[in-house]
Amino acid sequence: MTASPQGLPLDPAADDMREMAEAVTEALVTWISGLADAPAEATAGALDIARRLEATPSRAGSTDFKALLEDALEAARHTFEFSGPGYLAYIPGGGLFTAALADYLALGLNRYAGLWQASPAVVQLEENVTHWLCELFEFPAAAQGVLTTGGSLANLSAVVTARHEKLGDAFWDGTYYVTDQTHGSNTKAATIAGFAERNLRIVPTDTALRMDPDALARMVAEDRAAGLRPFLVIGAAGTTNTGAVDPLDAIADVAAREGLWFHVDAAYGGFFQLTARGRERFAGATRADSITLDPHKGLFLPYGTGGLIVRDRDAMRDAHFEGAAYLQDLPPAAELPNYNELTPELSRDMRGLRVWWPLMLHGVDAFRDALDEKLDLTLRIRDALADDPNVELGWDPQLTVVTFRCRGGDEGGSRELLERINASKRVFLSSTLVRGEYWLRVCIVSHRTHADRIDECAAIVREAAATVAV
Repeated sequence: MTASPQGLPLDPAADDMREMAEAVTEALVTWISGLADAPAEATAGALDIARRLEATPSRAGSTDFKALLEDALEAARHTFEFSGPGYLAYIPGGGLFTAALADYLALGLNRYAGLWQASPAVVQLEENVTHWLCELFEFPAAAQGVLTTGGSLANLSAVVTARHEKLGDAFWDGTYYVTDQTHGSNTKAATIAGFAERNLRIVPTDTALRMDPDALARMVAEDRAAGLRPFLVIGAAGTTNTGAVDPLDAIADVAAREGLWFHVDAAYGGFFQLTARGRERFAGATRADSITLDPHKGLFLPYGTGGLIVRDRDAMRDAHFEGAAYLQDLPPAAELPNYNELTPELSRDMRGLRVWWPLMLHGVDAFRDALDEKLDLTLRIRDALADDPNVELGWDPQLTVVTFRCRGGDEGGSRELLERINASKRVFLSSTLVRGEYWLRVCIVSHRTHADRIDECAAIVREAAATVAV
């Protein structure tokens, strides 16, 4: 690489760019090729690595690109292996290589996608994706989708839209309804949107941890009688804790009767709509006013890829749009949308390519088949643990989460069980609290997780459980 007394030029020479790109490509191919054998968790000593890498940028810079690349790879080695087949904790993210290539291209091209006139065809590529998302849930032609950085921002925009549409500017007497299983990003979004704890209602759940629609209806009636204004109910198409799916059709009935905005948080589970089993379990989701979806979960894309679809695009725009004098030369939304009018973001990258490209290259059926496989693998590990005398299974899985603990619910033993399982480095599981009780959870979402790793996981759990039981 050409030397420079001031470090690497801001625009490197063409040969230097090729050399750097080839080095990164080789590193990624090697990395992905080694995921099957990589430890599922490798954080031992990670803080020492972090301390070694602690430094502010130098004034002079450096031309040693490969050394800096190695620093980045070293930092990534000492983490959970989020993209590997043994990562079964939280909600895994796959990190498709084709999406990484799309981001590489998008960041290099550096097209702005917040206003349609600036990049009409770029916006069209993203619209291809968001139209597909709307069609997936049978939303009407007046619907609008937008890609976000994740489910949290999508939930925020949904809450803000519901607040504006149902309550207007004076919203302090509005009440909204969730369960104790609803993802915390929803109540966080409501807090950011200006609602206090007094506005929050926790609807009871049934034995399967699903919202009780009758209890919802009673709570709404009680709040109306007290002079309050119920405006929003949030149902889950797959909770993070157990994968529970709320009775969305019955909730939609209550929402329609009471004039509530019906939001479905399908960040984890939404793309199982591609499968026959998912569509059956999500009955009623097509009646929602808005749905959060995370392509970085169910489509196996890199982290930072979320989405929101809203039945009424005008409602979303009215809730978010703020004019700016310096943008007066640019036209309003017409055939194509101005995404800056639909979410809190104005600065916005060419986000759609990382979703559009993999869908076009692999085809929708490839994603559907992978998700069907995950549903099958969930039943496979449930059945493998069902007859273990040392293991107690939790709720029957509705999507791809299996909960279990030591027989008898011994919390200390279950904590030790998790430590022993994760010490294998072949799989990495997580725990949660459900109604105050400690449970371990297996969450199967990665496209790289197949039957061999699930069988190995079951064997590791059974062996560890037998050891703890001694």
